[in-house]
Amino acid sequence: MADGISIEIETLAASGAVLKPGGDLVLFVGEDLALSPRAAEIAGPGAAELVTRAAGAERFKGKASSALVIAVPAGLSAERLVVIGTGSEEAASRDWATLGGFTAGKVGSRPATVVLEWPGTAPGTDEVAAFSLGARLRTYKFDRYKSKKSPEGEETGGGGRLTLLVPENAGLKKALRGSDGLAEGVILARELVNEPPNVLDPEEFARRASALEKLGVEIEVLDEKDMKKLGMRALLAVAQGSAKEARVVIMRWNGAEDASEAPVAFIGKGVTFDSGGVSIKGSGGMEDMKGDMAGAACVVGLMHALASRKAKVNALGAIGLVENMPDGKAQRPGDIVTSMSGQTIEIINTDAEGRLVLADVLWHVQQSYKPRFMIDLATLTGAILVALGQEFAGMFSNNDELAGRLAAAGEATGEKVWRMPLAPGFDKLIESKFADMKNTGGRHGGSATAAQFLKRYVNDVPWIHLDIAGVGMGSPATETNRSWGSGWGVRLLDRLVRDHYEA
Repeated sequence: MADGISIEIETLAASGAVLKPGGDLVLFVGEDLALSPRAAEIAGPGAAELVTRAAGAERFKGKASSALVIAVPAGLSAERLVVIGTGSEEAASRDWATLGGFTAGKVGSRPATVVLEWPGTAPGTDEVAAFSLGARLRTYKFDRYKSKKSPEGEETGGGGRLTLLVPENAGLKKALRGSDGLAEGVILARELVNEPPNVLDPEEFARRASALEKLGVEIEVLDEKDMKKLGMRALLAVAQGSAKEARVVIMRWNGAEDASEAPVAFIGKGVTFDSGGVSIKGSGGMEDMKGDMAGAACVVGLMHALASRKAKVNALGAIGLVENMPDGKAQRPGDIVTSMSGQTIEIINTDAEGRLVLADVLWHVQQSYKPRFMIDLATLTGAILVALGQEFAGMFSNNDELAGRLAAAGEATGEKVWRMPLAPGFDKLIESKFADMKNTGGRHGGSATAAQFLKRYVNDVPWIHLDIAGVGMGSPATETNRSWGSGWGVRLLDRLVRDHYEA
């Protein structure tokens, strides 16, 4: 993984909090611009007056996500005083990860001492852990293929050191270990999405997923011989046009006290490059199709996060890895393939390939592992971008309780989902004259017909399909992400498990 920021924790009460010379000193203020007593003590006499005077000159009002930077502040040993606004006292549901990311962005690669409190607010365990998570995520960058690295000091750059001065908290070390593992999981997902397709083919992806064995995750890699034996003919039909062989990776984390407890299951689409096959895509933007495996990347990152914090749950991750290419052996529109379930599929468009991959993996997971629920993630349709832009992932579900829980996790993490409809009418759009179904229902309702297709492979298992085409790659810059690959979904699903499915 790319080098990121180094974070150290010191307790305000225990240390007496002596400011280290050099670097930045970071303080927080609300709209009244007041410093906490300990922040004022650490900054030294005259700091409060200095902040007030500088704020007046710069018209700094202490609003959320705003900053005042004072270079070579008089009377301070710090090289810069960075004052960050936190907004009004009424901001009860503060996003601490965003605050951490904003702070890391303002100090860049400089060493900084951060007094993490302000009047009326003393962060607890979860808040400090979230702040640390946001700072780590903000400083990730993917530049391993650049012969000339970005200059140090960029806001997006890593390599800096934050020393967080926080109120004393007994459970903080454990919380920070979990936060670090979650950050590593998100960054792992980003790394996979960002890699070029000539590096990350299905076999290499499987090799990287297998590295989770070091954390205690059980790994099974199915090659094409194994898949033929299981009857995964829909998945293999996608792969047959590529010189790269397909893989399916099953990852199992057994953290529940009862080893026989049914697992929660996460399934990811892993098309390492999608040319569209014979129904080839236009050349404009085709390079982005290296990211058509963002669902699988999320599942690997999630399994890393769960194993890192030794989550008390049995969890299963399954990813279908293929490359979709227009070779002379590639499947054609008009072909009929038989999925692992025995249901037949007429191929109308070879660019509607992700649902073929997921169909066989979903069927295998529900048949072989009897999960408590299944959630699949896929950069599946451009239609979801038309519907929801890059603000939400599209959520389709056969279970109201599970859907409600995931929506709540989305609100808590900022990785938001919007529930979309499943209906018998969409089934009619994928009816085929020659097979049990078509692999696409046409232009109208494209995301819904794709979800309706997948629903035929889950039986009665509680299930959610997340169409992440708008959020999994090419994501807008945020305070916690400056990367093309966002690692979207790792935080969302970790929160779902943490809130509802751990013993």
